[in-house]
Amino acid sequence: MVSVVQNVAIDCADAYELARFWSEVTGRPLDAEDRPGDPEVRVTPAEGGPALYFHQVPEPKTVKNRLHLCLRPETTREQEVERLLGIGATLVADRREADGAGWAVLADPEGNEFCVLRSASDRAA
Repeated sequence: MVSVVQNVAIDCADAYELARFWSEVTGRPLDAEDRPGDPEVRVTPAEGGPALYFHQVPEPKTVKNRLHLCLRPETTREQEVERLLGIGATLVADRREADGAGWAVLADPEGNEFCVLRSASDRAA
């Protein structure tokens, strides 16, 4: 017997707004029943994948995440980093190397870190 990851829970100050950001990042819609001001909002998963579940909490984020998401873009890593910066992410650390290896560490609008890895086309080049 095994367990299946149902969702990845993310504590936040504004569940709806942060879920909207991640909906745009992933291209996945919000749950049809979720509305602005809801304390719990879900970004629906791709078939078979876990949902992103945003839960409003009173305390702010204060330290580095112990768990974070790593994204593998469909476009190039550089194109995806620029797109994400354009929708509200911030660059936390640039771990990209001159030879194309590495990743970029970004933060969502509430400061939760995540990584953008090389795409399949980046890796093939």
